[in-house]
Amino acid sequence: MRFFRRHAVLSAAIGALLLAVGAAWWWQRTHTPPMPPMSPLSVLAAPPDWSLLDPYQRCITRAEFELLLMNVFTSGDGWRDHIRIHDTSAEIATGDGSFYQLHFRSGNPPPTPPKYWRAAAEMPPAPPGKPLDGVKIAIDPGHIGGKWADIEERDLTVPGQPPVKEGDLTLTVAKLLKPRLEALGGTVFLVRENAEPLTPLRPADLEDEAAATLAANPETSVRKLAERLFYRTAEIRARAEMVNTTLKPDLVLCIHFNADAWGSPTNPFMVDRSHLHLLVNGAYADSEIAMADQRFAMLRKILQGIHPEETRIASDVAAAMAEATGLPPFRYGPGSVREIPGQPYIYARNLLANRLYECPVVFTEPYVMNSRTDFARIQAGVFEGTREIAGKPRPSIFREYADSLTAGLARHFTSHRPPAPR
Repeated sequence: MRFFRRHAVLSAAIGALLLAVGAAWWWQRTHTPPMPPMSPLSVLAAPPDWSLLDPYQRCITRAEFELLLMNVFTSGDGWRDHIRIHDTSAEIATGDGSFYQLHFRSGNPPPTPPKYWRAAAEMPPAPPGKPLDGVKIAIDPGHIGGKWADIEERDLTVPGQPPVKEGDLTLTVAKLLKPRLEALGGTVFLVRENAEPLTPLRPADLEDEAAATLAANPETSVRKLAERLFYRTAEIRARAEMVNTTLKPDLVLCIHFNADAWGSPTNPFMVDRSHLHLLVNGAYADSEIAMADQRFAMLRKILQGIHPEETRIASDVAAAMAEATGLPPFRYGPGSVREIPGQPYIYARNLLANRLYECPVVFTEPYVMNSRTDFARIQAGVFEGTREIAGKPRPSIFREYADSLTAGLARHFTSHRPPAPR
């Protein structure tokens, strides 16, 4: 009788063990989705070299990594298909069927992550009146302009008025901004100095890539898509090559003008509103995280600690520009951006330039090109003092842009650099 009792107890224990193992297997199966063995690449992107992340081992804690990943750099839960977070490390799908192991820091002082840029707090004290002393700043005038403005779809013409081309407007602001920043001690570069592209490629060179893209997702003509690949992709990649390998700045300022939908570029719909916002990198969509090159670039942004410095700079610039222009903040619809808490003028958004430039990048997006008032100010050009425009004395829109951006940068580096010794 005792034998049977023992046998029953043993059988029950084995059964419980098998049940626990089965439950654990089921939990793992249903709560940890399998990572895809292969990942696509963005158009014209090269496969990333994951060994470039080796110097960042143990630079970040698990809590810091999760906070940035979930609250800044992603806009959904799709990252879980490509990144698994464990207690001491993260397992990241590389896109070629293998995984990269990123080890977290625990307790020890972090090693200095390799980077070519310096935050304001890492710089020496500045001389009096020179808050930008030694600061390397690259100004990237958005778009190309000139004869390329038509295919860029960033030009409009009100009947009887000269055309407005965003690439020309941003270059005007950049050329006003450069000497202002230099007067404060900055070392300043223009990523482009005229209305010509940096990339040697032209739309005709990109028709094969366009045709391959259309084969998977037919949406437009090969010619039209090749033009988009030229000015939206090849040109930005050429600028990134210059920024990252030649200029190596502490900060990139991407200068833009905003616009509302205007319909026909030769008879545009005009609006009465204007607004302001700035962009930092973040809010990667699930479809973007699924691409190996974008996943890699996002991780490098996280590991270099770029987001906190980007946000500090953008905050000071946004405050100065809002004070100077009086513009309200632009409001995005849901989906493509993440709000920065306490910063109504700043959003995180994943754009090619602020993803590829390996340093803090601030996109400025003031004014509305098809606003009746802003359009009239643009037509007035660059002038000293004020002129009456739309029933009110106003400064040149170009000088206002350059002056307010300068004031914001001066405010940032004055308040965040170490003070001079007494």
